[in-house]
Amino acid sequence: MKLFYHSDQERHAPPSFLLRGRPAPSPEGPERAELLTRGLAEAGLSLTPPGDSDGERLRERLGRIHTPRYLAFLETIHARWMALPDAAEIVAPNVHPCGGGHHYPRHPVGQAGWHLHDMACPITADSFAGILASAASAQAAAEAVAGGEHSAYALCRPPGHHAGPDRAGGFCFLNNAALAATVLRESFPRVAIIDVDLHHGNGTQDVFYQSGDVWTGSLHADPDDFYPFFWGGADETGEGDGLGANVNLPLPLGSDGMAFLAALETLLERLRAFGPQAVVVALGLDAHKDDPLAGLSLETADFAAVGRLLQALHLPTVLVQEGGYPTEHLSHNLAAFMAGFTGA
Repeated sequence: MKLFYHSDQERHAPPSFLLRGRPAPSPEGPERAELLTRGLAEAGLSLTPPGDSDGERLRERLGRIHTPRYLAFLETIHARWMALPDAAEIVAPNVHPCGGGHHYPRHPVGQAGWHLHDMACPITADSFAGILASAASAQAAAEAVAGGEHSAYALCRPPGHHAGPDRAGGFCFLNNAALAATVLRESFPRVAIIDVDLHHGNGTQDVFYQSGDVWTGSLHADPDDFYPFFWGGADETGEGDGLGANVNLPLPLGSDGMAFLAALETLLERLRAFGPQAVVVALGLDAHKDDPLAGLSLETADFAAVGRLLQALHLPTVLVQEGGYPTEHLSHNLAAFMAGFTGA
């Protein structure tokens, strides 16, 4: 298996985010990559750089997922923000179009409120380079599988599954899983994305909600009680050509590994019924009981079982790293998953 990580991801290093109304140190920083790399080493695996992090091919593919104005916003907002009087060095919105705004503003403050869905996506001077490097890592893994590798892994931070066509949210800016699926669709007629992160992959759902050739399934803590709150219900099943190709299995808050694995088997049955030729796994490790954002209560050994179930699909697979935040268990959780997935 080939594994990819671009070191420019370290350039995105937000110092803080807003948690329950209070500024808190951001758990989504370069330390995550260090811990995840340690977990791969524990599993006997090592990373390689993906090459160019800002090529024309990457930009073109991102343009199939995200709106032109959103991509332009991510690239230019920090410089335009810093030109404002008395601006902070971090882009963070203070107004949002709640209730359904219709007018897209020209002013940087208005655009920040439009595109940054929540207060977990601060943008610094170097953030865009790190965000692109994360996407480039996902692209490289998908290209490896499209080129004949049975599986590949992308260590992506910032993660991506909360990023929709026109917005960032939940630490996510560019949708890496959607990008991987877009690359695979160039070689495979039918692709599935299965999201095993603690949180619902609302951005991924939005990207493909009307698509009949990319199936999306998400297993997550119930949004009645957990982020992202406004998406992820079992009644969200797709629209138009995508009707029936979106499956959500919300779990009660605090559910353990036994409940998670039983639900995963159900989700995999739905995936198999779709008949994909290739799979993207949005690999969250934040369902662990001690994760800083804990909402479920999996043990480290449960991630090995998750890996075995996904490997049993016997399909070309791209593993795209999503959540999983710094604890003493994070490295071991990834090592356990990889051991299960590779049969080590």
